[in-house]
Amino acid sequence: MKWLSEQPTVRSARVIVTILEEMEPPVKRRSPPASMAGKAKILGDIVSPIVDEEDWECLK
Repeated sequence: MKWLSEQPTVRSARVIVTILEEMEPPVKRRSPPASMAGKAKILGDIVSPIVDEEDWECLK
């Protein structure tokens, strides 16, 4: 064992060693380019659909 700072003055001690798995680097989130800033438009209520529910049905 190598002390990183001054060695404590103790007669006996316990040492706990923890081995951690090597983790993969975090995934970077993609972000839109700065040139798009302020150009998005919300076309209606973001909670309710802009299209009527009847228009969702497929033609038979």
